Order: sequence, then C-alpha cells, then structure tokens
Amino acid sequence: MAKKGYQADRRKFLAGMGMAGAAALTAPALNAVASESNVKWGEEHEVVIIGSGFTGLAAAIEAKKLGAKDVVVYDKMPYFGGNSTFNGGLFAVPNSPLQKEKGVKDSPETMTADQMKAGRGVAYEDLLLHVAKHANEALQMTLDAGSEYFPYLQQLGGHSVPRTYQTTVACGAGIIQPLVNQCKKLGVKLVSRAKFDSLVFDEKGTVIGAKILTGHYYDRGVEGTEVNVRAQRGVLIATGGFARNVELRKAQDPTLTEEVPSTNPPSATGEALLEMFRVGAVPVHMAHIQTGPWASPDEDGFGYVSNYSIYNFAHSISVYIKTGKRFMNEIADRKTRSDAQLACRDDKGNPLPPITITSYEHAKEHPTLKKVLKYGVGWKFDSIEEVAAHYKIPLEPLKAQVEEYNGYVKSGVDEQFGKPMAKAEGKYLQAPFVVVRNWPKVHYCQGGAQIDVDAHVIDSNTWKPIPGLYAGGEVTGGMHGVSRLGSCSIPDCMVMGMTAARTMMKS
Repeated sequence: MAKKGYQADRRKFLAGMGMAGAAALTAPALNAVASESNVKWGEEHEVVIIGSGFTGLAAAIEAKKLGAKDVVVYDKMPYFGGNSTFNGGLFAVPNSPLQKEKGVKDSPETMTADQMKAGRGVAYEDLLLHVAKHANEALQMTLDAGSEYFPYLQQLGGHSVPRTYQTTVACGAGIIQPLVNQCKKLGVKLVSRAKFDSLVFDEKGTVIGAKILTGHYYDRGVEGTEVNVRAQRGVLIATGGFARNVELRKAQDPTLTEEVPSTNPPSATGEALLEMFRVGAVPVHMAHIQTGPWASPDEDGFGYVSNYSIYNFAHSISVYIKTGKRFMNEIADRKTRSDAQLACRDDKGNPLPPITITSYEHAKEHPTLKKVLKYGVGWKFDSIEEVAAHYKIPLEPLKAQVEEYNGYVKSGVDEQFGKPMAKAEGKYLQAPFVVVRNWPKVHYCQGGAQIDVDAHVIDSNTWKPIPGLYAGGEVTGGMHGVSRLGSCSIPDCMVMGMTAARTMMKS
C-alpha cells in the first residue's frame, strides 16, 4: 500500500466531511481494512496502546495494576508524552483533598454543570459526570507516581469554585515524567518513533491489531518499517487532537487559518483519528476547536506566558491597544475571550494583539514571571505613561480605565464586563506593572470519535461499540461540547485511559 497516496486520499475525503460525515461512512469501508486472513504478525501483546500522553500512560499503568502481563505503548515522536508534556499542568478535581483542606464545597455534579454551561449545552453529560466522579482516582495515580503540586487551588475561567491543581513545574511534564517512570517500573514496554498506520480486523469485524511503522522519523520524511502488531485484548487510540493539521481544522472552521498558531507540538496531526473515521467511527463536534486566550504571539507553542496569564487574569486588565479600554471579562470561558481577542484588529484588519496589565507586586506571586521577563515575552514598566508610550496606546483613556477598574476592585463589582472579583480583592492595579501580549492559539480539539462511558469507540453503521477498539482523550469528541473549561483535559484524558484499561481487562 502506498503510504503517501493513501494518507492524502483519506485526508481529502475526511476534510470535506464536516459534522455531517457520519452518514457518508458506510459498511463497505471495512472492505478496505486489513483483515486477519492476509496479515503476517510481527509482534503480539496483551494490551496495545497508541499514544503516550495522559490517556495512554494512565491506561498502561491501570492495565498493569489490574494484572496485564504484557502492555505496549507506541508513540511516533522521539520522546514520550506528546502534547500532554506541553500541557499547562492544570488539573481540575472536584471534592479533592485540597478543597477539603481549604473548606471549598464542590461535587462532581457541580463540576459537570460548569462544563455543560461552557459546552453550550451540547457536551455529553454522561461522559463529563463519569470523569468528574473518578478524577480523584486519577489525581491519586499521579501522586503515587511522584507528581508534585502547589499547595493552593486556582479558579480558572468558567469554574464556579476553585478546584484546579497546578504542578510545581507549571507544565504537564510534571505529570508525564513520573507516569513514564512508573510505566518503566511496572514493566510497560514503551516504544518511540513508532507511528500508527492502520487497524487490523478479523473476519467478524473485531479489531485484533494494528499496523505500526517502526523507525519513523517524521522530521526527515522517513515513514519506517511496517510491523503488524496483534492485540489480545484490544487497541486503545490515545493520540490526541489535530491542532497542527491546518487544512483539516480549516475544513471545520475556516477562521482557523495559519494566522492562528497552535500550542501543540508537530505531532498533533490527527492520522489515527482519520483512520477511525475511515473504518466507521462516528465524527462528533469536529467544528468545535478551542483556542487559548492566554497564549502569546511573542513565543512559540504553549510557552511561559500561558500559565502566567492564566494565574494573573483574575486580578489584571486586558486592553485593546487602539482604545486603551478593556474589551472583555478576563476570566470568562475560553471561547468568549478568544473571540474577543481575535476581533482586536488594526485599521487594515491585521491582528493587533491586546495587552494584559498586572501589578508587579501581584505578578511576581507566580513562578513563571521570572522566565517571562528573562526571555523577553513580558515587560516591566515603572508607570502607566511608559506602558502607553511603549504600545502607542492613547494615554488618557488608559489612565481612566485603570482608575475605573480599581474602583471595581474596591467595590467588588465589575460594572463593565461582570468579571467575578473575589480573586481581585485588595489587588489594585498600581505601578510598577508587568505587561504581556495575548493572542489565541489553537489549543484543543473538542471534536473526535464518539465513545461511550466504557471508552468503546461507537460504530456509525450499528451505533454499537466497534469490538476491540477503544479511545480516550482529545482524539474523542462530545466530552466538552463547544468550549472546554481550562484544566479539564487532564482528568478527561486520565480517567478515560483508566476506564479503557478497566474495560479491556474485563474482556
């Protein structure tokens, strides 16, 4: 099979499919799928996992704990962790030990309600509630592996209470590295530079393995050597989203052009997702692609500004450079803020990234500030006049805005945009200031393959599970609806990875 032509044809088919694509997937699609009768097996494993992020590693650890003797995890990159490594390390957990310590009242139902609201009512409530009810188990898995978190909770945009943990390294690597080490201790086989190609079915339509390209070098154009891997209990697809596949995301949302960068690494291109669609999986919410309003146009990928902004938005103001005025609630849900930022343009219609102004006194509370200043992606100013002059902002409106906002800090009521002011209590905007620029980056794809609460992939032909095929995390759709709340990807990925392992081990 010619790899390049095959992949291109598949992308062309799916790119035009959009949200109504399920109807286009019919039973004959399986005729093109490799079947047991003409496969020469190169390897055989009890549990086969594709992708080494939060979902894949959690599944591997859980499978081992449940008695699996032979678990393998494949990743096409030269390192393990995928996009999860670049994640912000923010982990939402209801009824967590830290909430109980701080006296915060919360519940899985409350967290689910917050997510349903952000998802504009079209998120899958059963999946959300399942994840929320098991989030503490996922947190404990990371703690058992050696992850470390700050001793405080954050209340991110759209959350009704503080429920978010933050790793002490302020990124997902603080979870991924311990999980990788735990996998090694448990005897999980971890294979890098191994790209998933396609699924293998038996004559009854059950997934019994996968074709893997070993020795894959994505950055050199080397596809690798084909190896057919037999899976005794099933195959878990845990490969993440397609944020780096510009053509695929533009097919769903034409506004997400090259003008909007991504926080994701080069690996987030969605081939495994497209393969699942090709064999009959149901496409869900493919047009719901989230951008991160805390990202910076002054650094690549997720960067340092992202976590800095997430922490500081609650007691900062975001200002449109042309007017010197605020233009949004700084801790609204991500879509609301990203849409507002993308509307910030110059007179010719070009992007004009807004700035976020924070008092240095409060900005320095977050550990990433040192790197923000060190690497020149944020700047310190001694007066509001310096800020205005540097960014060519009209001074008087800016001064008036700062004064007006400080009045809201005093009263506890934001009369401009209704931002909850509890986290801003006593935190007036006063010199010296730290300023960063913000511009959305494609961060998370809410769309993907439909699954049930047991992590089975659903077949568009029968509306029943595709036997032997499981998925979890960003490669799936429906969990978050229109907009995902920040810090909810880690519980989603880890819980569904653990769920997939539990389902497989019962098979």
